[in-house]
Parts: sequence; C-alpha cells; structure tokens
Amino acid sequence: MNEIVKIEDIRNLILEIRGQKVIIDSDVAELYGVETKRINEAVKNNPDKFPDGYIIELLKDDWESLKTKITTTNKRKKVDTTEVDENFDHLEKLKYSPYLPKAFTEKGLYMLATRLHPV
Repeated sequence: MNEIVKIEDIRNLILEIRGQKVIIDSDVAELYGVETKRINEAVKNNPDKFPDGYIIELLKDDWESLKTKITTTNKRKKVDTTEVDENFDHLEKLKYSPYLPKAFTEKGLYMLATRLHPV
C-alpha cells in the first residue's frame, strides 16, 4: 500500500459520535490496506493498548442513528445533490451489516498503526 491518500478523502471518513470525531473500523481498514477483521483482531489481542478514549464501541442506538442519517442523505441526494452530506455516502455498504462497528478516535488510530505495522 504505497498509495497517497488525499486529506479530503480522510475528512470525508470522519464522523461525530457522542461528541467525538472518529473513523469507523471498516474505513480505517481501507486506509491501512487491511481487512476489517485484522483491525478487530489487533484491538482484541491488545486490550491494554486501547484504553478509554481510544475506541468507541458503538451501541445499537449509535448505529441506528448513523443508518438513519445514511437513509436521509440518500433521500436528499435524489432531491438536490448540493445538500448531500458526503460523510454518510460511504457508509451505505455497512447499512445492513449485522455487526456493530468500532469507531476509532485520533489516539486510537495512532495506536492501531503501531499494532498493525510495528517498527
């Protein structure tokens, strides 16, 4: 994975959940060039490296709220494309997932990088 990621692309992945700016695990996996499964394994195998404030375990209510925003965004998109909130467009693929995703804060992303690609 030697591809350069544009800052705008990363900005479009950032969501706000419970007042914190986060990136969902599947998007993190895509950024780091690994499967989401590897992200979850890294967290599971290193719980001491991910203290409170590094990861937000989404609750069903959090996820339902995000899925509602995805649906609302898609409806607005059909009406007027200038109103679309791009942050939710990329989550369409997760809308029907049976799993609750993890959301990584900035600290969590740094720690995860050291677990996935140790120096």
